[in-house]
Amino acid sequence: MNRISKFFDDTLLDLGRQFKWSYLPPLMVYVAAGISGLTGIVGTFFVKDYLNLSAAFLAGLGFWAGIPWALKMPLGHLVDLIWNKKNYMVYFGAFLISISLLIMYGLIIHTEELALIFSVEKWFVISVILAPVGYVIQDVVADAMTVEAVPLTDEKGKDYTKDQIKLMHTTMQTLGRFAIIGGTVLVALANVILFRDVDNLEQAEKINLYGSIYIYALIIPLVSVLGVILGSYLKKKRINDLRIQGLEYKDEHSTQKTEINWWILGGSLIFVIFTLSVGSLNLPFAQEIVFIGSVIIILFLMFKLIKELPKHLRLTIVGTAVIIFIFRAMPGPGPGLTWFEIDVLEFNEQFFSILSLLASILTLVGIVMLRPFMAKNSIAKLIVVLSIAGAILFLPSVGMYYGFHNWTASLTGGVVDAKFIAIINTALESPLGQVSMIPLLAWIAKNAPTHLKATFFAVFASFTNLALSASALGTKYLNQIYTVTREVKDKVTQEIQTSADYSELGILLITVTLLTLILPIVFVFIINNSKYKTSE
Repeated sequence: MNRISKFFDDTLLDLGRQFKWSYLPPLMVYVAAGISGLTGIVGTFFVKDYLNLSAAFLAGLGFWAGIPWALKMPLGHLVDLIWNKKNYMVYFGAFLISISLLIMYGLIIHTEELALIFSVEKWFVISVILAPVGYVIQDVVADAMTVEAVPLTDEKGKDYTKDQIKLMHTTMQTLGRFAIIGGTVLVALANVILFRDVDNLEQAEKINLYGSIYIYALIIPLVSVLGVILGSYLKKKRINDLRIQGLEYKDEHSTQKTEINWWILGGSLIFVIFTLSVGSLNLPFAQEIVFIGSVIIILFLMFKLIKELPKHLRLTIVGTAVIIFIFRAMPGPGPGLTWFEIDVLEFNEQFFSILSLLASILTLVGIVMLRPFMAKNSIAKLIVVLSIAGAILFLPSVGMYYGFHNWTASLTGGVVDAKFIAIINTALESPLGQVSMIPLLAWIAKNAPTHLKATFFAVFASFTNLALSASALGTKYLNQIYTVTREVKDKVTQEIQTSADYSELGILLITVTLLTLILPIVFVFIINNSKYKTSE
């Protein structure tokens, strides 16, 4: 009993004791990122029912939506350069997010009016691209604000020790993950409430509910803006409190001036021009060209940047980044699995909300429970374990496609049905997604040069986020090989535009499962038998 109470005290209560009010502003920006999922379920059902876009096209759109996250690289360096003006970037990000949400509201409620300007599908693409640009701008500033949130001196101007500062950074990063996932818990709970009577609603009432949720989502940019306003207020208050005592305010970032890195800015400008040019010209294989070009540019900038590190750390960070890249680059099944769950397994909006709530809560619990495992084991071992677990957790979806839930339901009097299996699977799967990035973030926080922390975070996040673009490409290819369609009706005329066909979904799921299991483990073996071996 004493061991349980000590574990609870060390993991949760101590986190509360370490909290400082200066942590709150970046946490508010992170919460805003967490609650961005408020519209996720609405978007899924609206796209499925009313937008005649193929699974392969949607996977390809996911590639373009992921590209703005590669812009963390120049934006992170820009934050280091304009440190005292970085709040304006959050305001601009909030503006873009608001526009994206209002476009989706217009698509749902005022479809015919917007269709007179652009096609419904084109409006949807604009909204999907604008949102991640806004979120990436805010995320870069939030990462930088976590550095500023950790004070170098106490209220009386006495310097904290290096160990105390390290502990505060660790606490700040942990609370940051909690804030993001806590935001997802809030929106999942909100969705459960909003969709509680969804099966009893007429189609017109359901459409109005969808539109209302996009209006409610405008709280997302508002929370982030309030966060930076609060941050400015708390910083000015602390400066004034120290000045009254005749003391000077110390800022970690001001201890070393950041010089302009023209390689990063120039390379990033080339990256942006290259991406926009290829994307707008509708070239064949545009996504592949952009992806390969992006990888080349970011790798070049990474190798320029890691020269700032001691020699013995350079190979380690490269090996670590490659392993995490491959793990995150594994393709998924695409939207076809969700369509199957809606049409065949009869999961509705409220049930997806319950799954989302369960996943968010258990992710929080999982991060706490897995923290000792992450601390004691190398990233290579962690990736192997996560790959095996990920493949195993695909098996219930494969089984349900082939009717496994019908067999279990017949044996248990209907208790272990499709929804029961989905809940158990979600409970086991949810903590795994967040775990792979935590060790890399901790490594950067510990080893990156003080004056380039935001830049390091941004460059390596750009590289690992490109893995998600690779995942989207792989998902697109698999959906071109194995075609999955759902029934689509015209929102105005109710005419059926596409019929449902899930005949190839089973082999698609099996292929994804095998790739998830085999490829990351093979690359861990290759890296750990080379000079890039990582024991971090």
